[in-house]
Amino acid sequence: MSSTAEAPAVPEAPETAQKSLRLGIFGGGTVGGGIVEIIQQKAKYFNELTTQNIDVRKICVRDASKPRDFTVPSTTEIVTNYDDILNDDEIDVVVEVMGGTTDAKDIVFSALRKGKDVVTANKALIAAYLPEIEAILEEVNSDGSRVEFRYEAAVCGGIPVIRSLQSDFVGDEVSMISGIINGCTNFMLTAMDRDGKSYDEALAEASELGYAEADPTLDVGGFDARSKLKILMRLAYGIEVDEEEIDCRGITDLTTVDFDYAKKLGGTIKLLGVAERVEEGKIAAFVSPCYVTADDPLFAVIGATNAIEILSKNLQSSTYIGQGAGRFPTANSCIN
Repeated sequence: MSSTAEAPAVPEAPETAQKSLRLGIFGGGTVGGGIVEIIQQKAKYFNELTTQNIDVRKICVRDASKPRDFTVPSTTEIVTNYDDILNDDEIDVVVEVMGGTTDAKDIVFSALRKGKDVVTANKALIAAYLPEIEAILEEVNSDGSRVEFRYEAAVCGGIPVIRSLQSDFVGDEVSMISGIINGCTNFMLTAMDRDGKSYDEALAEASELGYAEADPTLDVGGFDARSKLKILMRLAYGIEVDEEEIDCRGITDLTTVDFDYAKKLGGTIKLLGVAERVEEGKIAAFVSPCYVTADDPLFAVIGATNAIEILSKNLQSSTYIGQGAGRFPTANSCIN
C-alpha cells in the first residue's frame, strides 16, 4: 500500500498593521464638525488613496459637556486642555479651527516646534504671523525634517486660490488681483441692489442667515477682506505689508441711492479687495466699494459667493468663483 504524506501547512503571513494619520483638532464648532463628518463619510476612499487610516484622535473644545451637531467617533476623545493634544507624541497633525490670534498663535507655534504638521483656517493668524510661522518651519526643518504648515481654508473658504498662487503662477508674473473676498458683504450688497433693501435690512437678513457675526464690524468695515488681501499679496508678489497700510473702506455708508445711480450706468457696486503692480517694486492696494460694469466677471457674483480675478503675463485672466465660507466649503479645504 502506498501512503501519501500530508503537505506541511503554510503559515499565514501576518497582517500588516494599518498605518494611521492621527489628528488633533482644536475647535469642535461649525468647521471642526464638518472636518469630522467628511472624514467619516469618505473614510474608505481616504484609506485607499493614502494607505492610511485617518484617525481623529482628540478634539479640544471649551466646554466638553456641550452637545455637538455632529457624531463624535467612538475612538475620539473630547478634551479641554490644549496640552492634551500638544503633548501627545502620537498625534501627527494639528488642525486649528478655533479662530482668534492669541491662543491659536500659541497652539500653532507650539505644534510646529514639536514637529507636528499644522492645518489652519485662521486668516487673522496668517495675516498677522505668517513670517514668524515660516521662520519656525525653517528652524524645525533644518535637520531634514518635513514639518508642513497649510492654510488653504484661510482665504475664501472652499476656493483653492492659495494652492493655485503657490503652484500655478510660478513661471508667471501677477499684475493684479481683484476680488470679492467677503461673503457677508457681498450677500448684503446683492440684497440692496437686487431686492432694494436698505443697509440695515440687508444686515439683519445676513445676521439671521448666519453670514454676519454678532459684531459684524470686521465684515462690514472691510477689515476681514483686508486681512485676506494681505495674504494674497504675499503669495502673488512676495511682499510683506502692514495691514494698516492698505487703505480700507467698508460698506456702512452705502445707501439704495448709490445702487440707483449704478443701475443707471448699467453696473452695480461690489466690495472689492484690489492689489495691482503699478511699477517695478511698487504695489497699490485697497479695499473699497467699487462700481463694477456689466461685462466684468465679478458683476454676476451674487449672494455669499466669493470670486477672485487674477491678471498675469502668461495666463492673462484667471477667475476663481465658489463658496467663500460655511461648514463644508471650509472643512473641504482643510481636508485637502
